[in-house]
Amino acid sequence: MGTAQSRQKSYADQRRKPFEFQEGDHVFLKITPTTGVGRALKVRKLSPWYLGPFQILRCIGKSAYQLALPPNLSRLHNVFHVSQLRKYQHDPSHVLQQEDVILKDDLTFELPAMKIVDRSTKQLRNKTIRLVKVAWGCGNSMDYTWEKEADMRQKFPNLFTGNDHGEDFLSSSTVGKLQ
Repeated sequence: MGTAQSRQKSYADQRRKPFEFQEGDHVFLKITPTTGVGRALKVRKLSPWYLGPFQILRCIGKSAYQLALPPNLSRLHNVFHVSQLRKYQHDPSHVLQQEDVILKDDLTFELPAMKIVDRSTKQLRNKTIRLVKVAWGCGNSMDYTWEKEADMRQKFPNLFTGNDHGEDFLSSSTVGKLQ
């Protein structure tokens, strides 16, 4: 039994790396729901796994480190466990661009509405609801959702032109559904 345990320990020790950082080192911060960063940022399929690099301000024991976070992440607690950090190897050609995220008090953020892509009419039993497909986001990352036209006119009147009220508009996809 002892020889099997020592063999398994040697296999595990080969893969195990000691995670120790010094004050002043730069590290990446893993985006997970447990760090709070994952709740603050909208998780998409191709979103980055790590944020940073951030400088270590102080070592708190062997397993926790205090990081210097930027102002847009100031609502997060700045002490993280060593398992949430990854060492940053400095490379002069490595240029990092960070998206500016404005967090609310409940650690969520709102994407700006960019444009209206499509329109539709949904027929219920007693009423008709006008829907618009809105492109949300900034830069090259866009998300699309169907929203009520009345709500979008109230929240974002700049997306609608002055003469376009949508009374006579039906998209080609809904004309086939209504017939």
